[in-house]
Amino acid sequence: MSRICNIAATLPQLARERPEQIAIRCPGSRGSDGFGKYDVALTYAELDARSDAIAAGLAKHGIVRGTRTVIMVRPSPEFFLLMFALFKAGAVPVLVDPGIDRRALKQCLDEAQPEAFIGIPLAHIARLILGWARGANKLVTVGSRFGWGGTTLAKIERLGAGAGAQLADTQPDDVAGILFTSGSTGVPKGVVYRHRHFVAQIELLRNAFGMRPGGVDLPTFPPFALFDPALGMTSIIPDMDPTRPASADPRKLLHAIRAFGVTQLFGSPALMRVLADHGEKLDGVQRVTSAGAPVPPEVVEKIRLLLPDEAQFWTPYGATECLPVAVIEGRELQSTRAQTEAGAGTCVGRPVAPNEVRIIAIRDEAIGEWSNDLVVADGTVGEITVAGPTATDSYFNRESATRAAKIRESLPDGSERVVHRMGDVGYFDAQGRLWFCGRKTQRVETIAGPLYTEQVEPIFNTHPEVKRTALVGIGTQGRQEPVLCYELQADVSASRRADVVVALHAIAAGHAHTAGIQRFLCHPAFPVDIRHNAKIGREKLAVWAASQKSI
Repeated sequence: MSRICNIAATLPQLARERPEQIAIRCPGSRGSDGFGKYDVALTYAELDARSDAIAAGLAKHGIVRGTRTVIMVRPSPEFFLLMFALFKAGAVPVLVDPGIDRRALKQCLDEAQPEAFIGIPLAHIARLILGWARGANKLVTVGSRFGWGGTTLAKIERLGAGAGAQLADTQPDDVAGILFTSGSTGVPKGVVYRHRHFVAQIELLRNAFGMRPGGVDLPTFPPFALFDPALGMTSIIPDMDPTRPASADPRKLLHAIRAFGVTQLFGSPALMRVLADHGEKLDGVQRVTSAGAPVPPEVVEKIRLLLPDEAQFWTPYGATECLPVAVIEGRELQSTRAQTEAGAGTCVGRPVAPNEVRIIAIRDEAIGEWSNDLVVADGTVGEITVAGPTATDSYFNRESATRAAKIRESLPDGSERVVHRMGDVGYFDAQGRLWFCGRKTQRVETIAGPLYTEQVEPIFNTHPEVKRTALVGIGTQGRQEPVLCYELQADVSASRRADVVVALHAIAAGHAHTAGIQRFLCHPAFPVDIRHNAKIGREKLAVWAASQKSI
């Protein structure tokens, strides 16, 4: 029999090697100072033994290998116990961001066709009222169960107690999970993760960032915390609402960093801005990783100043469908700031081995078969594609989306692989570095040619009274009018709009590719994605801009 391929396979070994090391630590009761006491923790031995018991109990409840299971549980010991139990059982967890639009959430759950639903009481109440996951007939409540049937997690764990080690003999191509995208450019899509994808991600993260057992991580995006136990690290789950990183309390984050000797931190660009603006030193932190959207240059600079001199600030590029694709460290990123602010795009670094990243001509239609004729020359903006061990091959129950995003490639040895179209545009420079220029669907096609968001917005973001900008297009593609929406800094009066617009006109005139932008609209607060609070909803802004008069 071939070797088992499962992200949970390393857990028993780690439990033997470091049984008393804390795997997960979560805030529990509240101290007199207002900070969470982090008095809820699981050692590696406990995580392994208890997830074994839960896996065995789930099997007796009918949640077994291949069972698609919605998980709606807050970041907590129960969340991690359940996820590793499901992996051990060979079941298929389904993860959807709980903060997305209710109609989109219902559509996601309908598409996933789950057979089981595990959630906190509030999730079960919403399931009943809003009609979520109607086909799910295996119900588990994390907490107190009321009148909706099923059983509780506590009973599941008791049911499986003493059953011994659990680990399904899952194979590389077996489905391991369905993870929905953030839906920042449309209704979220369920990305099919196979066990080989998760295992490959662990290897790529370990090799790209030098992650080693014994480190202490503060992952402010909960799914990323699942990698820590597989890497032998300790996860400190932050005292914050994970769906609103832009509103996180920096004092609570710093309290956790200092109390537990955090050595690495993961957060979205919005959370990085919270820490950067707060301005306190991140003593002891040796590695910061930020993903989800380009990190503004001034935020990179501020965070670098807050870190110890030897620390690294990584900004990996990727997506739910393929992560990581490329990486760049903060020092090199800072060295490209002038180019970004002159309209070059955002440098996202060099591809992570063994990924093969290629740029193809921009096309909106599906591409069935790969041809090297698709590839454009270095320096030419095109769509970014990636082939590699973490590139997923399909969306669940979304055949048209799969056709639009995946290309079949025949290899010389007679095998075949899937090339993922990132839906982003960019190019390679002469040094072999990848530059991100924006989302393909958010490009503005004018009479004079295409404009790309990341080659336009950073130019205007240099204005000191402007918080951020967003390029949108109005009208028919090919003849679109480019419009620049902007937000003022919080301390700038609305009476300054006229002067700001005059300055933005002058900035536009200073660059050949932005000279045609003549409309500037002030917006009170850009719509952003629920997951990272960083991806701007330019589609919504375009609709808004079309209804506005010039300001």
